[in-house]
Amino acid sequence: MAQDMTEKELFEDGTGSAEKEVKNDRQMVSKTGKEIKEYVESMAGEDPLLKGVPEDKNPFKEKGGCTIS
Repeated sequence: MAQDMTEKELFEDGTGSAEKEVKNDRQMVSKTGKEIKEYVESMAGEDPLLKGVPEDKNPFKEKGGCTIS
């Protein structure tokens, strides 16, 4: 798609993106980092990557074996 655009269209697309970025509300990393950490810690008990998945609910559990005789 970008290869089909003229140089002027590419420039206008880039400036449009930059204008949208400037309008975004900015937050201090020191504040948002703390909020993210608190959220992650509060959800850790429900996280299957930390807690594991019960065998009966594991969709990737092997259903059966295959034997070649």
